[in-house]
Amino acid sequence: MKRRDYRGKMSQIDMIPMIDIVFQLILFFLVSTTFVMLPGIQVNLPQSTTAESGTGAGITVTLNEQGQLWFNEKPVDLILLGEELQAFDTGDIPREEFPIQLEAGALVTNGEIVKIFDVIRKSGFSAVQLRTVE
Repeated sequence: MKRRDYRGKMSQIDMIPMIDIVFQLILFFLVSTTFVMLPGIQVNLPQSTTAESGTGAGITVTLNEQGQLWFNEKPVDLILLGEELQAFDTGDIPREEFPIQLEAGALVTNGEIVKIFDVIRKSGFSAVQLRTVE
């Protein structure tokens, strides 16, 4: 009977199946994770208990307590806001039905909000939603 000598040979573990499983797990978690887009402009929104959730699509006009005004995420003033609204292409949706979200800080005066509403209405838009937090 022949005797085999195993002292010179080393056993190896095949790592390829484990690497495949790790890559599949990484891919699964990347695909199943939801990403939340947070707005880049921080505004202290007023609270409301009767607010209804609206869609995030459309135009966002933001006014903070310091009087800074943004059209989507572009800093503007009232005159430039009107020009941006006039130049905005709504596609197939009529201007009267195109959604505009107005985000105004809790300490912004009513007069400032009315000025923005006037600019929005003069541009032909009328579907304005005031954004609040619950």
